[in-house]
Amino acid sequence: MLSERDGLMHRIGKTVVCPLLSSDQLASHSKRDKSLDDRRVVVVDGTGLSMPDTPENQSRWPQSHRQKPGCGFPTARMLGLFDLSTGGHIAHHLGNKHTSELAALRHLWSALEPSDILLGDRGFCSYFDIAQLQARQVDTVTTLKKRKPAKATEAIEVLGDDDLLIQWPKPRWAAHYRYSQADWETLPEYLPVRQIKVTVGEPGFRTQSFYLITTLTDPVAYSAESLADLYRQRWQVELYFRDIKTTLDMDVLRCQTPDMVIKEITMHWIVYNGLRTVMIRATKTRPKVSLNAISFKACIQAVRQWSAAADPNITPAAQRRVLRELLESIATATIPDRPGRTEPRCVKRRPKNYQRMTKPRDQMRVTPHRGKRAKKAA
Repeated sequence: MLSERDGLMHRIGKTVVCPLLSSDQLASHSKRDKSLDDRRVVVVDGTGLSMPDTPENQSRWPQSHRQKPGCGFPTARMLGLFDLSTGGHIAHHLGNKHTSELAALRHLWSALEPSDILLGDRGFCSYFDIAQLQARQVDTVTTLKKRKPAKATEAIEVLGDDDLLIQWPKPRWAAHYRYSQADWETLPEYLPVRQIKVTVGEPGFRTQSFYLITTLTDPVAYSAESLADLYRQRWQVELYFRDIKTTLDMDVLRCQTPDMVIKEITMHWIVYNGLRTVMIRATKTRPKVSLNAISFKACIQAVRQWSAAADPNITPAAQRRVLRELLESIATATIPDRPGRTEPRCVKRRPKNYQRMTKPRDQMRVTPHRGKRAKKAA
C-alpha cells in the first residue's frame, strides 16, 4: 500500500519525469531520413562514470581490482539509446564493471519499437541479439566482429560490388554465454544477413576498410551507399555522450549513495532532453540550419543568459518575443561543417606534478626528494 507521499511521487514521476526522459516529444519535431523509409534509427553505445568513494557506492559499483582499497573510485558502466534524428535520450541502463554492453542492451529491448533500426559498433554484433531483435521486428546495422568475412562463392546472392546476402550458421552452445541454453535452442539454425564491405578513402583515418552486417537485406530500399553513410553517422553518439558528460558535467558524479546517484543521473538526462527540445525548436526559425550544426554548449549559454529576461510578469506578447529572440540566437550559434577533419586523441593540458595515491589517505605520506633537482640539492 502506497503512502500519500509515495503516491504523489509516483504520479509526479509518471506525468512529469517519464515524458521528459522520453524522446517521443522530440521525435514529433524531427525530420527522419527519407532513404530509410522514415524509420527511427536508434544508436547505442556505452560509457563509464565515476562517483565519490563511499562504502555504499563501492558496494554497488566497485572500483577496478587493480586499484588498492581507498585509492580508487567507484566505476559505473552506462549504456544509452539515442534517437539519431534528434539526439534525444530514449533509455539507459546503469551497471557495474562486470556488466557487458550486450547484457545491458538486453535490459533495454523493451524501449525499442517495431520498425526501429538499431545502429551500433562491432561490440553489438551478436547472433543471439540480432536474431532476437529481428523477431521483435527491429533491424540492426553493426560491423563484423569475430566471424570471418564471407566470400562471394559462399553467398546466397550477390547484391552488388562488395555487397553479399549470406547465411550465418547458428553458433554452438557454450557455458560462458550470457543467456540460457533454452534461449539458445529457440534460435534459428541459420540467420540471413547482408554483408557490405566499406572502403574508407579519406586520408587520415586509421581504418582502411570494414564490413557492415545488417538485417536490411533489400538492396533497392536500402542501398549499400546509404547504409555506409548511416554507419558513419554512428559517431554522433560519441558527441551525445560528450554533451552529457563534459558539457553538463556528468562524468564525475557528486552524490554519496546509490539512490542519490541514480537521481542525479536522471536529472542530467531531463536537462539534456530539455535542451535538445530547445535546439529542435530553434531549427524551426531557420529551416536551412541542421540540428547537428547547432552548438550544444552555445544553447546552454543562451538559455542561461536569456533566463534573466524571462520575467513572469511581462505580457504574453513580450514572452513570445523573448522566446523568439532566444531561439534565433541559438540557431545562429552554428558549428562549421568540416568533413574529413581528424584530431589526435590526446590531451594538451599537462597534469599537475603531484604524487599518485598508492595507499589510503590516512596511511599516505609524501615521498621526500621526489624531484631530481631536489634530490641532487640534498
